[in-house]
Amino acid sequence: MSSALQNKTIAILATDGVEQVELTEPRKAVEQAGATTRLLSIKDGEIQGMNHDKPADKLKVDGRVADAKVEEFDALILPGGVANPDALRMDEAAVGFVRDFYRSGKPIGVICHGPWVMIEADAVRGRRMTSWPSVRTDLRNAGAEVVDEEVVIDKGIVSSRKPDDLPAFCRKIVEEFAEGRHQPRD
Repeated sequence: MSSALQNKTIAILATDGVEQVELTEPRKAVEQAGATTRLLSIKDGEIQGMNHDKPADKLKVDGRVADAKVEEFDALILPGGVANPDALRMDEAAVGFVRDFYRSGKPIGVICHGPWVMIEADAVRGRRMTSWPSVRTDLRNAGAEVVDEEVVIDKGIVSSRKPDDLPAFCRKIVEEFAEGRHQPRD
């Protein structure tokens, strides 16, 4: 176990339909590096994880994003799945939290369809990113430079395409989260 993220608290923002492995593997990676994680959602209780299109586990929520403050966290993870970010981008509190997190300059890890929430928060313009193929046009239209790479790092934003990219994604979020805050963003 590393101590690279000792005394850091990482927010994970997700809701029903989250691709479970895109939540659990990054969570495990940052916790093994010494971080504390808190699963935030748009509702209390539990959220339904998915394994592609099949239900996986129910995941216990630690708090509602509407009650969370960016100042309480050192970094943010936005897992994918299709339904998860689609629901989050329709929730004012979730979008506001992501927007404020982005503007703070704190690092963000985002994978698969997760960029949809960042797009809604106007947090991709001018950034070099990757995502699941069907999200790339949305990223381009929102002003991002889109590439097809396993993992992309741009000023504290770590993005990856899919579950197969998780080993590289997890390594890079630990590195970026350990670096901490980058310049506040517009």
